[in-house]
Amino acid sequence: MTQSRRSFLKTGAIVAGGLSLNNTLLQSAIANTNMLAKGPFEPNWESLQQYKTPQWFSDAKFGIWAVFGPQCQAEYGDWYARRMYNEGDRCYNYHVQKYGHPSKFGFKDLVHEWKAENWDPDALLSLYKTTGAQYFFAMVNHHDNFDAFDSKYQQWNSMNVGPKKDIIGGWAKATKKQGMRFGVSVHASHAWTWMETAKRADKKGPLAGVPYDGFLQKKDGTGTWWDGMDPQALYEQNHELSIGSDDVNSIHKQWRWDNGASIPSKAYCDKFLNRTIDLIDKYDPDLLYFDDSILPLYPISDAGLKIAAHFYNTNLKRRGKLEAILNGKDLDEIQKKCMVWDIERGSSNTLEPLPWQTDTCIGDWHYDRTIYDRNRYKTAKTVIHDLADIVSKNGNLLLSIPVRGDGTIDEKETAIVNGIAEWVKLNGESIFSTRPWKVFGEGPAQEKPVALSNGLGFNEGKGVPFTYKDIRFTTKGDVLYAIVLGWPEDGKVLIKSLAADSKLRPEPINRVDLCGGPSLQFERKAEGLEIKLATDKLATNYAFALRIS
Repeated sequence: MTQSRRSFLKTGAIVAGGLSLNNTLLQSAIANTNMLAKGPFEPNWESLQQYKTPQWFSDAKFGIWAVFGPQCQAEYGDWYARRMYNEGDRCYNYHVQKYGHPSKFGFKDLVHEWKAENWDPDALLSLYKTTGAQYFFAMVNHHDNFDAFDSKYQQWNSMNVGPKKDIIGGWAKATKKQGMRFGVSVHASHAWTWMETAKRADKKGPLAGVPYDGFLQKKDGTGTWWDGMDPQALYEQNHELSIGSDDVNSIHKQWRWDNGASIPSKAYCDKFLNRTIDLIDKYDPDLLYFDDSILPLYPISDAGLKIAAHFYNTNLKRRGKLEAILNGKDLDEIQKKCMVWDIERGSSNTLEPLPWQTDTCIGDWHYDRTIYDRNRYKTAKTVIHDLADIVSKNGNLLLSIPVRGDGTIDEKETAIVNGIAEWVKLNGESIFSTRPWKVFGEGPAQEKPVALSNGLGFNEGKGVPFTYKDIRFTTKGDVLYAIVLGWPEDGKVLIKSLAADSKLRPEPINRVDLCGGPSLQFERKAEGLEIKLATDKLATNYAFALRIS
């Protein structure tokens, strides 16, 4: 990378719609002739602002996600394919013990091991449907660059290697069978820098200085199981390393392709564009999620902008109206009008004017056996508290349930899913097809909010724990719902926002019902609306909804 480009990326001015770009620096990614759909949306921020979030997404509120790929085979957590090449890392130590040294058994070999032999998407989607989830996401590829579908442009895909199955096709069919919307998550744009650790070598020990397999070429495969395959089509390491790549955490500072990140070649950008267009055209998803700052490869390439325009135009043509959801992170106010803002492992602290989404997981993104062993999954209680909080702020919750390498989920995860379903059965009317009220809630938790980390998220679990004094509001027509995030020991709920002189709700209150239960006695006082629960604790006493009319 030239010094001039490096300086630009570090000091480029921020403007509405993203980083200001010199035309000589922006790589125009080229798709195959006639691949890009024509329509009202063009690959620029001004045109993409025509976007309006479809009503179905505002009604949906809850989705489930499967981050299922070859890294799940190790069952040792997220970012395994990067960290297995980081000497001394827990993943490196585990890998050496279980599979062998990464100079002899690399990530490509882990892909070969992955068979997904017990994967039953119909059974899983039938289970997920019981939670009320309205959409399901399947991971297409991670930063490891492996495509879990019949990919025309990536030979390292699940039809050629590993399971020899069309994973995305199976998920899509099972999702649509349940009447749910289908989404795909694409993470592969950062493989260029993310897999740089594969070019390392041990600094100590008997194999010190022996390169890991990130240097291998197609010619090196003669007589191996991968004979005829090119490891560089997977690892993408025919380039200079990023500045500071010896520090495994430096990639976080370079996620926006600045601070010394190695800049991908035009061929790499073209390949990513073609792979993603192929994906959209083959599986016709309703939702498309990018694990990137803003859009993939932005601002060094216009590939992400072209994908966005193609996705919207294709969806509009196939549906007759625009029903597509495109999720992006780290967005400015202009970009939030062009797609749906996504927050990773966190929540906004305000009632947002536009629909948005949180993505989070009950464990680690890729299955981690140690989380199971230590009983470290999130509980159904935590999930429901997050769901109520997010929905009250005009958001949706996308919840990942980690999948084991064989394609199943464990019994503890199943119990959590069933716990969510049990709560939704009684209280779902306060969540689905609702809209925010004038304020999102009241209580101690919102008095001490925790800011988003760098605007990306990662503030979940860092605030004051929810109690029965924390209440979240939603509405549906003339009905106001108050979701109480705990059970008061004295059996009384006090809603301060509904006090006798409240300007938020000056209209009279004629009736209060416990969702899934009886009508309740109440009194509107100067200090708030006091409601007597007059019932024993519910099985889901960690949260319950009140219907106020």
